[in-house]
Amino acid sequence: MGSTPGSTALTQGIRIEAAAQFLPEESDPDKGHFLFVYRIRMANEGTRRAKLRSRHWRILDSANELREVRGPGVVGRYPDLAPGEKFEYFSSCPLPTAWGTMEGAFTFERDDGTPFEVAVARFFLVPNAPPVLEPAGRAV
Repeated sequence: MGSTPGSTALTQGIRIEAAAQFLPEESDPDKGHFLFVYRIRMANEGTRRAKLRSRHWRILDSANELREVRGPGVVGRYPDLAPGEKFEYFSSCPLPTAWGTMEGAFTFERDDGTPFEVAVARFFLVPNAPPVLEPAGRAV
């Protein structure tokens, strides 16, 4: 993704692209509430099937407060990606400050039950990031 605030990482054949957008209409800076929507695109560029099992996020705000989030699946789903398949989803992240970062990992599992971690490289939650949503709130 070059010099954009987004990121891309490739781990064991799984490519993860991440980008976020500030939602001013959903935020209240006077009350320390800044809402960001983020888009995750995953693609199986490898030769073996992989099923997502869980996620782990490290969210750091500009006051250097770290919050970790762990849970099963993503947005209630467990993408099962054959070689060449892709999956995209949107979610949101509130921050108490005007900017921050997110990074983490997804745990995937091979057909034989072997788990492996897939990195989500650090991406930035910043007010001036390029949009990941159209003005009407639909995915670009």
